Amino acid sequence: MKAYLFLADGFETVEALAPLDVMRRAGINVVTVSIMKNLQVRSAQNVPVLADAMYGECSFADADALILPGGSEGTENLSAFESLHAELMRMNSEGRLIAAICAAPMVLGRIGLLQERVATCYPGCEGDLRGAQYTAKAVEEDGNIITACGPGASFDFGFAIVERLCGADVVATLRSQMQFNK
Repeated sequence: MKAYLFLADGFETVEALAPLDVMRRAGINVVTVSIMKNLQVRSAQNVPVLADAMYGECSFADADALILPGGSEGTENLSAFESLHAELMRMNSEGRLIAAICAAPMVLGRIGLLQERVATCYPGCEGDLRGAQYTAKAVEEDGNIITACGPGASFDFGFAIVERLCGADVVATLRSQMQFNK
């Protein structure tokens, strides 16, 4: 399994790094991708993160999933990056997994990927979930799209992605190992 997680200046640290941690523990090859002008990307909390690759270095043909962390500034940077829109549209047309958390589901809504779908996001961002039924749940899944509401849902968001790509047994093992016992 291979996933690409997109980083833009202003991303929410926990919304990128918690799902990244969970996915890598599950054995998913996750490539962090900078859409900025260099590999180092600054989070909303001013944490510098060194991405694995630049956007232009990746083809995404081998992607099983594309993941968008939130953050107000990060989401606006992702939303303005039109090359990413084409990849999201292609992945959607192929039925491959797309996941977005916090404000980032707005990117999906703005390009029409949430039409007639159930979705969630950070409260106050639901106006950009164009055509979606907003639920306010922590994590929402509809077809090939997973959305989540914010920083507090970061681990559950990661577990939902892992379950989709690797199965419920892997998630159960991870939850036990990571001491996420319900």
